[in-house]
Amino acid sequence: MRDDTDFHGQAVLVTGGASGIGWAAARALAQRGAHVTVADLREEVATERASELGGGHRGIGGDVSSEADVDRMVHATAEAFGRLDVLVNCAGLPDTFVPTVKQTRDHWQRLIDVHLTGSFLMAKRAAVEMMRHRHGVIVNISSIAGTHALPRRNAYTAAKHGVIGLTKALACDWAQDGIRVNAVAPGYIRTPFVEGLMAQGKLDAKVIRRRTPMGVLLPPEDVANAMVFLASPLARMITGTVVTVDGGYTAFGSPNDAAVIED
Repeated sequence: MRDDTDFHGQAVLVTGGASGIGWAAARALAQRGAHVTVADLREEVATERASELGGGHRGIGGDVSSEADVDRMVHATAEAFGRLDVLVNCAGLPDTFVPTVKQTRDHWQRLIDVHLTGSFLMAKRAAVEMMRHRHGVIVNISSIAGTHALPRRNAYTAAKHGVIGLTKALACDWAQDGIRVNAVAPGYIRTPFVEGLMAQGKLDAKVIRRRTPMGVLLPPEDVANAMVFLASPLARMITGTVVTVDGGYTAFGSPNDAAVIED
């Protein structure tokens, strides 16, 4: 029986690939045979992560908001593997919980640059390589903040809304070029950043779990599985779509708890 999630021979570039959801995506795709470039702001960490995946993978450092770095990361991947089949845009920065009136323009701009502009620059450059073969898949990372609001996290919320709009626009633009573009919108995922917020008392795991019908903080592997599906031939007619992976968080509308949590 043919495995439609087999990526043998395909070249994949994952930004933000050294941690959290990006690292889960890199592992999932490598396990299915892809040649993976792990891209991260910290080259030494990206290289270390790539070595953990085994042979046939590479790590590279770069800032997705820098056009020069974007060009270098995409070119290096295409040169190493002869092509670029899949781009997974996972690079991101955390927002703060600072009151809105105290937030700075520099902070706002940096988050927009990384989350939104970075997704655009990476997709634009990757598409050049994909158009050579008239085949490619781009999976962007949005968030439940892309469809709902997170108070005080203004730049993050605006950027993630923008990523969804960008995903739809690019999907329509490049459909005739054989390039599909979709997004995944995770809810509260058990990543190092979220665990850090819980340790600081800025997020309460029990409250989140009670608010989530499935009663859990999702592991990043569940988001990676959605990305694998969207990148695979199983989703060959899916483009311009946002897949929410949040355990039912955004579907729940009752004032009561969504789940009974026993600790």
